Amino acid sequence: MPEIAPPLGPQTMVDPLRLVAVKPPSAAIAHSPPGEWQELGWHQPLDLDAAEAQHRQLVSILERAGAEVIVIGPAEHTGLDSIYTHDCALVIPDGVIPLRTGKPQRRGEGPALAAALARHGIPVLPGLDDPDAQAEGGDCVWLDPTTLVVGRGFRTNAPAVAAIGRLVEPAGVELVAVDLPYWHGPGDVLHLMSFISMLDHDLAVVYPRMLPVALYELLADRTVELVEVPDEELASQGTNVLALGPRHVLALEGNPITRARLEAAGCRVETYDGSEISLKGDGGPTCLTRPLRRTP
Repeated sequence: MPEIAPPLGPQTMVDPLRLVAVKPPSAAIAHSPPGEWQELGWHQPLDLDAAEAQHRQLVSILERAGAEVIVIGPAEHTGLDSIYTHDCALVIPDGVIPLRTGKPQRRGEGPALAAALARHGIPVLPGLDDPDAQAEGGDCVWLDPTTLVVGRGFRTNAPAVAAIGRLVEPAGVELVAVDLPYWHGPGDVLHLMSFISMLDHDLAVVYPRMLPVALYELLADRTVELVEVPDEELASQGTNVLALGPRHVLALEGNPITRARLEAAGCRVETYDGSEISLKGDGGPTCLTRPLRRTP
C-alpha cells in the first residue's frame, strides 16, 4: 500500500506558510473580566478599535503571502492572552497537540483552540502523557523537520520536555533540550522564541546574549547564519520575526537596526503596526499566529 502522508505534513518554521490560525482581539476579550490586562502582565489596557485594525492588517499580510487563515472565535475560559495562539498548542505532522500552559491564567486556551480547529477539520491529538507536564508553544523551535529544540524554563517544565520527546521520537524527530535563563524571573514572559526566530533553513535572528551555549553550538554546527538583535531592540520585539517563506519575513514596524541587518542578509521584510496587539502584551507576529501547515 502507498504510504499515507500525515495530515499537516513535515513541520518547519521557514517553508512557505499555507495554513495558520489566529484569534482577533475582540474574540480574545469576549470572556475577559475587567482589569484582566493587569493580572496577565500587559503593560497597558487594549484600545480595541485600534487593536482590531492592527490585527486585520496582520491577517491581510498573511493572506497576501498565500496562507489560508483560520479565524478563531470567542471561547469560555479564555482571555486576553488567547490572542497569542502560538502558545497553547504544539503542531506535529500528524496533528495538533493542545498544551497545558505554564501560565495558570491560560489553562483554558489549549482545549478551546483544539475544539475550534477540530471544527475546521484539523486533526487534534491527545495532550502530553504526563499530568505534571506544562508547556507553551513559544518554547518549541523546529530547526528542520527532524530536529525540535525545546526550552526548559518557567513556562515549559522538565516533565513536558520528556513528554514531548516521547511523542516525537517515533516519527524520527530528535528533541534537543536547552535550559532557559532566569532573566526577570517566574512572572516574566520568556520563551525560547523570545531570543530566536528561524528565517530560513540556514538563517536565524537572535539575541546572542541569551542564547544557551548548547543552542549556539548546534546552530554553528549546522552553519546557520545569525542576524543579531541589538540590546535596544530586544524589548520592542526585534527577535520576534515570522517567516512567511524562506527569507520572506514579517516583523513589527520599527527596530530599524534589526531590519537593516535582516535586509543585508537577503530578507524581504514586511511589517505591521503592533503598538496595541504586540508591544502592550509582549507578543510579536510569531506569538499572534499558530502555523499549521507549511509546504516547500
